[in-house]
Amino acid sequence: MTDAPITGLTLAADIAAGRSSAVAALDGHLARIAEREDEIHAFNLVTADQARAAAESIDQRLAAGEDVGPLAGVPVALKDNMCTEGVATTCSSRILEGWIPPYDATVVQKLEAAGAVMVGKTNLDEFAMGSSTENSAFGPTLNPLDTSRVPGGSSGGSAAAVAAGFAPLSLGSDTGGSIRQPAALCGVVGMKPSYGAVSRYGLIAFASSLDQIGPFTHDVADSAALFEVIAGHDPQDSTSIPHQALTDAGVLSVSERLSEGVDGLRVGVISELMGSIDGFEPEVLAQTRAAADALAGAGAKVDEVSIPSAIYGLSAYYLIAPAEASSNLARYDGVRYGHREQGKANTGLMMSASRTAGFGAEVKRRIMLGTYGLSAGYHDAFYGKAQRVRTLIINDFERAYQDFDVLLSPTSPCVAFPFGAKADPLTMYLNDVATIPSNLAGHPALSVPFGTGADNMPVGVQVLAPMLGEAVMYQVAAEIERAAVAAGGAS
Repeated sequence: MTDAPITGLTLAADIAAGRSSAVAALDGHLARIAEREDEIHAFNLVTADQARAAAESIDQRLAAGEDVGPLAGVPVALKDNMCTEGVATTCSSRILEGWIPPYDATVVQKLEAAGAVMVGKTNLDEFAMGSSTENSAFGPTLNPLDTSRVPGGSSGGSAAAVAAGFAPLSLGSDTGGSIRQPAALCGVVGMKPSYGAVSRYGLIAFASSLDQIGPFTHDVADSAALFEVIAGHDPQDSTSIPHQALTDAGVLSVSERLSEGVDGLRVGVISELMGSIDGFEPEVLAQTRAAADALAGAGAKVDEVSIPSAIYGLSAYYLIAPAEASSNLARYDGVRYGHREQGKANTGLMMSASRTAGFGAEVKRRIMLGTYGLSAGYHDAFYGKAQRVRTLIINDFERAYQDFDVLLSPTSPCVAFPFGAKADPLTMYLNDVATIPSNLAGHPALSVPFGTGADNMPVGVQVLAPMLGEAVMYQVAAEIERAAVAAGGAS
């Protein structure tokens, strides 16, 4: 694992107090990027010049006595599917290669207002479709802990950037586990918020009813702080939760709960995700049970709980998400922006040729699957039935949360696996079996490192909470982290 990396909160405090400077912090991280980026390929683009100008401005403002925000001078990496004004945003796809957005995503604006310094745009599975970051048009990202293995996906570049010490903080997007699964495989903390708690404005859409932006960090405190920065109502996002609802639920002040412990809290371990489905490694299950035992030892009331429909989440997801992707990606036609094939006889041939050349194999697979599921004669049998399963999952979770404050499961069925080990699409899709239900329900979930599994690779334990239950979720995650540190299992 990495050697005691400096956290974002520690770095921000040092910079604000004058014990360090934003420029010095940036230089240290750029040096680490220069040392290992060619090996890891966490980034599609390193924005060193822009970052240096931002860091210099922060130091000048601090010298003038200004309060520059809670993340003063902290380097942050952004998944390359978030719009950044004047900086290329590609979704790791040839079809968007060279496209430069004319505006910033809301989360980018919030990071800048908080004093963070963007160091680059990170690699991902093309259009966030994948679980290993092997599907990028610009080549795979390697796991910093073992470069023969994948970092997970689709936000593999953001996870690897934090794990490698390239930035203390990063943002990813999570449609079916794309923050939590790579966090587990890279030994960092990854969190998916409640749907609507963080603005999607400026996030290039994959599946609009599932997508959420969330943080990668080294520890739970940094995750809570970064989440508080990016969370909040945004009138530019029609699905954004009103400010008063977020405030009433304590979503905007989760850091206050980190030291409260878990005495008296009710924790349910999801039985269907503890070996009922094939593919869960015994070491992963053992670490999840150990985390549950640690919570019980800290005073929580721990028991098993059944979410019967959880086993159908994977099937429902791979009908709903491709259907939404088929619609969302129809805009990439070679006409308005992005890649265009030249020399075609008419517009129809140009569009077809542009999409054929611009999209990779996995994106094409999902577009075709989604188009089929939405087609006349099949809509009710496939898409309609998947939506009914989604309702079953929501109802099952609601029943479980009547008896439990949070739920627990493994994040990923396995630790980081070698490149090419899961080339079969179905085998790859099974990596998301534990994370997908939270996306379908719209609930928050967080992966926290807890010990190691096969080949001494990190294991992630997932804490799930009801809608707008981020505060209690972080409270439990902090206790699991304390237990991991006590056991010597923290990264």
